[in-house]
Amino acid sequence: MINKLDNLLGFNQKALGLRATRQELLSGNIANADTPGFKAKDFDFSKAMQNAQSSQAIQHSALSTTAPRHIGLADFRSITSVPKQYRIPQQPSIDGNTVDMDTERMQFVDNAMRYDAGLTFISGQFRTLLSAIKEGA
Repeated sequence: MINKLDNLLGFNQKALGLRATRQELLSGNIANADTPGFKAKDFDFSKAMQNAQSSQAIQHSALSTTAPRHIGLADFRSITSVPKQYRIPQQPSIDGNTVDMDTERMQFVDNAMRYDAGLTFISGQFRTLLSAIKEGA
């Protein structure tokens, strides 16, 4: 039963985790907009998601744990193995900072909306499961 729930919700769990990590990265860029020499960072979400999806198979084949409650490789691999990318500024600044506030705000809002959409989708899945449980009881 747990495997079925994990299969149903696992994709969205990974997507929300990556969205949350990306939000932290983007907010760090915005916070350092006035820091001389700061390089704006981001990562390719689609590559990170593909990596997160494929890490499940790698975890089961390459990692063995000694207790069932140990944290698996898939929990960490999806984010850390995707290389961070540095933004190329459209208009370079004299102090070497590459943060373009318009770009960062746009990416931040886009990522936040996608995160909210993911939460809405997951809550709909839970409502459907709850409805099925109530109908079956």
